[in-house]
Amino acid sequence: MAGRHRLLLENAQQLVLVCERGEEYLRQDGATSLALLRGGSVVVGLDGCIKAVGQADVIRNQFSGAKFERVIDCSGKCVLPGLVDAHTHPVWAGDRVHEFAMKLAGASYMEIHQAGGGIHFTVEHTQKASEEELFNTFKHRLERMCRAGSTLVECKSGYGLNLETELKMLRVIERARQSMDIGISSTYCGAHSVPKGKTATEATDDIINNHLPKIKQLNLSGEICVNNIDVFCEKGVFDLDSTRRILQAGKAIGLQINFHGDELHPMKSAELGAELGAQAISHLEEVSGEGIMAMAKAKCAAVLLPTTAYMLRLKQPPARKMLEEGVIVALGSDFNPNAYCFSMPMVMHLACVNMKMSMNEALAAATINAAYALGKSDTHGSLETGKQGDLIIINASRWEHLIYQFGGHEALIDYVIVKGKVVYQNEKCGIERRE
Repeated sequence: MAGRHRLLLENAQQLVLVCERGEEYLRQDGATSLALLRGGSVVVGLDGCIKAVGQADVIRNQFSGAKFERVIDCSGKCVLPGLVDAHTHPVWAGDRVHEFAMKLAGASYMEIHQAGGGIHFTVEHTQKASEEELFNTFKHRLERMCRAGSTLVECKSGYGLNLETELKMLRVIERARQSMDIGISSTYCGAHSVPKGKTATEATDDIINNHLPKIKQLNLSGEICVNNIDVFCEKGVFDLDSTRRILQAGKAIGLQINFHGDELHPMKSAELGAELGAQAISHLEEVSGEGIMAMAKAKCAAVLLPTTAYMLRLKQPPARKMLEEGVIVALGSDFNPNAYCFSMPMVMHLACVNMKMSMNEALAAATINAAYALGKSDTHGSLETGKQGDLIIINASRWEHLIYQFGGHEALIDYVIVKGKVVYQNEKCGIERRE
């Protein structure tokens, strides 16, 4: 196949496709044996999409007359899909390192929240910060996520709570989406907490009558591109009825439902999400058995966040039960001032150790299933012809080292590639061939 192409990755020790038959997601059975090639190669075209995946000799013959902008010899290394982080809160000002000591001393999340800390502390600082300040810190965080292997990240607003600051956050997310290589799925999370001086009902009315119509207008004009609607459905925050109203209003303007549920108290959030056709629900530490079955039937993804349960010393979400019942399980870092983790490899490790997931299940949850949770598994999450050329190359003979080497991703990841373009290269990498 003559012509010019952007990238050739050749001779990979292991080429982890994850999927090879166009699967939208992998349930437990599908994740037990991930699609994998030994001695494989990948070609990415000038449009940033994968043109061919296969055995190295077959690809070599198929593209014998082709020219490549870049060729990387992956001998002795593993190539995997770029990781997908399905839940983050990365736009904010004012860290909460002081609250970590309070948590270690035994204070609960809601105790800190009710004392004016937690989300309210961050809201106060984020409201005061300029758009430029927020963008610069956000950009730095995304760069760190990228170096840890994430090529698609869900990014929420939610530390504004008033319309002006929520829009400021969404503009910051949009600016990064347009100016950076990393993929972004944008989420409006104005119902992250009840603003001071308002009741939950008043906040709900404000969101439905003022926030969402403005977001619809800005989406239609192309000024921002918001993909998802999120609500923190929790005791003392937004109850089930308020959550229902906000999610339905968001869905009515074309946003995917992707919300926080059943984290600290059993709220029947999973049942509500399944009923409303939610794409995904996050947390689910307190999900009911009925909620699990409803999510499995509705093909609603469970975005599990092992960092949150770890940091807050909560009970772990019932990942094994979800998998056994046929729920589509995805993973997210929940990066935020309360759970300061950029690394999906560390998230996968915690999912395996603390939630008893297998390494195969964790990788599927951080690739194809996380992409599904964002409504993007047709373009992301696996190495298949026609999908976007987002890949990572690790300096190891088995892909499992990405999970096994806890905290070792900075030395392990040689390259991060988005749309066939190298966006991060480890300084220890050798010089590869160019044509």
